Amino acid sequence: MSTIELFISKMKENHLPQAAIDTFILYYTQLQSGSTGFISDEEIKPLDPRDIDDYSEIESYSKYGRDFLRKTVLIKLNGGLGTTMGLQGPKSLIPVKNGLSFLDITALQIRSMNHQNGFPTPLILMNSFNTEQETCQELQKYPDLKTGIPESFIQHMFPKILKTNLTPAQYPENPQLEWNPSGHGDLYTSLSTSGTLDKLLKAGYRYAFVSNIDNLGANLDTRTLGYFAVKEFSFLMEVTDRTWMDRKGGHLARHNKGHLVLREEAQCPPEELKQFRDISRYSFFNTNNLWVDLQALNDLLKRKNNILELPMIRNLKRLNPLDPDSQEVFQLESAMGTAISVFNKASAIRVPRSRFAPVKNCEELLLLWSDYYQLTDDYRIKCNPVNNCSRLTITLDPKFYSRLDHLQQRFPFGAPSLVECNDLTITGDVRFGKNVKIRGKINISNPKPTQEEIPDNTLIEKDILL
Repeated sequence: MSTIELFISKMKENHLPQAAIDTFILYYTQLQSGSTGFISDEEIKPLDPRDIDDYSEIESYSKYGRDFLRKTVLIKLNGGLGTTMGLQGPKSLIPVKNGLSFLDITALQIRSMNHQNGFPTPLILMNSFNTEQETCQELQKYPDLKTGIPESFIQHMFPKILKTNLTPAQYPENPQLEWNPSGHGDLYTSLSTSGTLDKLLKAGYRYAFVSNIDNLGANLDTRTLGYFAVKEFSFLMEVTDRTWMDRKGGHLARHNKGHLVLREEAQCPPEELKQFRDISRYSFFNTNNLWVDLQALNDLLKRKNNILELPMIRNLKRLNPLDPDSQEVFQLESAMGTAISVFNKASAIRVPRSRFAPVKNCEELLLLWSDYYQLTDDYRIKCNPVNNCSRLTITLDPKFYSRLDHLQQRFPFGAPSLVECNDLTITGDVRFGKNVKIRGKINISNPKPTQEEIPDNTLIEKDILL
């Protein structure tokens, strides 16, 4: 049996549909032939800001967006685990504001919107094999959100590939570790193979707004919806100005052949990383907020036999992520934003930073816990209008604050008040009492091997050495 046949057999044994198998084999043959999936600087050029419209200029489209809401669904990417914060379960279940999780806030936003509009908008989760069971169980708290449209579908999984000989990785102690999620670029194929796309079209839905569930700034916005639908785009990407903190994130560019292209860091040749991270050169950052014309997607999938041929992303990992001595494997995947290159009538729009408020680490989580952000009556997250600065940077000692349980232990009464804070750095093991306020640019340091405490009701206006 050839190596390709081994992979096909393994995927069929796990009941993966033909479209997923064909997509994997397409990527695998590229890997075999030496393809890296890299997009070189020589193939692209920075996007001219005049090529895309600005959110501030499209306010007049809001009235059209309200008309198109009945034909629109909300899809949230919910495949990730909270492993970067020391958790084993779905990241969407982490408490992020007032005791509510990402999933809670998303569900309550939809409930509020449905009540305001007088009709339901379907919420659909794209889960991974890691998150489906727990998330669907948690979603039972919101029976009023059921619309007759499936509440979730599962993205496909790909077999991991041994780096040494490009054969299927084996891990008998835990066979689940032999697989990796196929990346959120699988959205389009799994939406189709699950039958969800067909059900949406038959029910009269035409547009989908897709975003990461951990991006609490990504609400369903009628202004952009109206712009998207009236302009008859098939695909629209929300981009925002790239900052130093976004330097490792995917950027938008113009391919030499004329079309728009998204380049992720994993697609950048190592020797060009400096140029990739130059935010003055590549100044537009992909928020991963996307608008998709479902009919155009269906037509595209039919033309391409369910294989969109999105650019391959090759990641080098350990077979067991928790064992640094386990074998090296390639994980093949794709990113959904790269579909901007395959849709006809694809475009992008420059949106304010408020549309991008993700939580990727404990620093961002602490900021969200604090009074720097407010939860509105309709469950939207917004910056507190009395904040001292528009971009507050928090730096926490990774030895003591990189995991959620560590954060909760050191902030048992929640985050300190940060509305008057300009910059916060905490080094060493420090526990915070209740009603602590921080003002200005502050460094708090504890060089001792034992934990020190900030007392209740403390106002911190200058650096502290404990």
